[in-house]
Amino acid sequence: MRILVTGSAGFIGFHLSRLLLAEGHAVTGLDGFSDYYDIGLKRARHAELARHPGFEAIEGRIETPGLLRALMARTAPEIVVHLAAQAGVRYSLENPQAYADANLMGSFQLLEAVRAHPVRHLLLASTSSAYGGNTELPFRETDQAVSPLTLYAASKLAMEAMAHSYSHLFAIPTTAFRFFTVYGPWGRPDMALFLFTGKILAGEPIEVFSGGSAERDFTYVTDLVDAIRRLADVPPPLPGTGTPVGACDTLSSSAPYRLVNIGGGRPVRLDAMIAALEAALGRRAERILKPLPPGDVARTHASTELLQALIGRVPETPIGTGIPAFVDWYRGYYGV
Repeated sequence: MRILVTGSAGFIGFHLSRLLLAEGHAVTGLDGFSDYYDIGLKRARHAELARHPGFEAIEGRIETPGLLRALMARTAPEIVVHLAAQAGVRYSLENPQAYADANLMGSFQLLEAVRAHPVRHLLLASTSSAYGGNTELPFRETDQAVSPLTLYAASKLAMEAMAHSYSHLFAIPTTAFRFFTVYGPWGRPDMALFLFTGKILAGEPIEVFSGGSAERDFTYVTDLVDAIRRLADVPPPLPGTGTPVGACDTLSSSAPYRLVNIGGGRPVRLDAMIAALEAALGRRAERILKPLPPGDVARTHASTELLQALIGRVPETPIGTGIPAFVDWYRGYYGV
C-alpha cells in the first residue's frame, strides 16, 4: 500500500513507519521538526528510515495551508496515519499557541486534504488525557469525556470531534485511538523514563510526583504500532452496513467512525517503574518528592475490550522487559 504518516520523525511515527516499510509498503513521512525537543534525535530517526528505498521524507508543518492537500494529490495514499501533533501535558501550560497551531489547525488541514483526496482509512492519534477528570476506571471508550484538564487534552478532543464531523459529511472511514503512556527505544526526551535515565546516569536526583503512588498504563512502543497496523485493516463501515463488535464498540450511528483505546490495561505504579529502571541501570536513584503538577491525573487504566475484539490482541510487553530494552538503546545511542 501507499501510506502517508504525519509526524514520521516522532517517536511513534518512526516506529510505525519502520514497521510499514518492513512489510513492503511505500511510506511518505511528513514532519515539521519542531524544536520542542532535540531535533537531532528526530533527524536520526528519519535517517534510519531513509535507509529504506520505500521511504520518502518530506519536511513541512502540517498547519501550512495547502501543504497536505498538494502532498496527497501527488502521492495518492490509500491509508493516512495522523501522528503529527504538539505533545506534552505540562508544556501546554507554557506554550498554548503551539497546541492551537499543530493540533487544531494542523488537523483541520489534514481533514481538508482527505476530503479532497479520499482514502481507504484515516487513522488519528489522540490521548488518554482526553478522559480528563473521569474517575471511573478503567477508562472505557464509551465513557463521556467532557472534562479535559489541559489544553493538550482539549485540543485532542476537538480533533476527535472535527474528525467525526468530516467522517459523517464526506463518508471518510476514520479510526481515532487514545494512547496510554508509550515508552521504548527512540523515545521522547520529555517523558519520565527518558528523563529519569539521564539523571540517574549523571548522578542527579529525580523528581517523583505523588510519592511514587501515581499509576500509568505503560504501553511498549512496538506493541502500540502493531495495534495501529492491525487497526488499519479494520476501517469502520458506513452507517447501516456493519454490525458493532459488542456493547464496547464506539462505532458511530451517523458516520464510519470509531474510537479505540490502545493500552495494555495493566497500570503500574511510578515507584515500581523506577525500581525496574534502577535494576536495568544497576544504580539507585535519589528522589525528590513532589505533588502532582496541574493537569496530571493520579491514575490511568485502559479498557482493552474493544481493541481485543477488533484485532484479537492487546499490548502485552511488561516493564520488566520493556525498560531494559529502552536502557540498552539509551546507552548505545548516547554512549553512556
